Amino acid sequence: MPTPKFILDLREKIGHDLLWLTGLSAVVLNGDGDVLLVKRADNGRWSLIGGILEPGEEPAVAVVREIQEETAVEARVDRLLSIEATPPAAYPNGDRVQFLDLCFSCHPLGGEARVNDDESTDVRWWPLDALPDLTPREHLCLQRALSPAEQPVYVTAAD
Repeated sequence: MPTPKFILDLREKIGHDLLWLTGLSAVVLNGDGDVLLVKRADNGRWSLIGGILEPGEEPAVAVVREIQEETAVEARVDRLLSIEATPPAAYPNGDRVQFLDLCFSCHPLGGEARVNDDESTDVRWWPLDALPDLTPREHLCLQRALSPAEQPVYVTAAD
């Protein structure tokens, strides 16, 4: 999916300045103990499914939309896992961004996992004991999804 229009419109006004956006991450676990991952087209890394919240969109609705758009899997949100600010990042074109990421635990309702847009080159279910290289934050999201804790994690004091 190309850059959303609202971001392009903002970039016309602010240039490459830091843009604060709401990001979404999904830990989609099936009944066999596998997690749904996508291989990103931009950097070739396997990752959790993610996206950007559109203006006025409800977060849980948006994460289900992102899962379907990227993998063709229909899913349902089980719970919010965490609310966290990610470190600022820069894209090759010079655009700077920082995300308030909402990570959700989800389960599939139907659909066959496949590449469903141009954001990824592969989509597959991975057994939890044979995961590809993921970031520490993605491992933490997985750990939280597997935890019996019901409340989302959020930072309460600056480190």
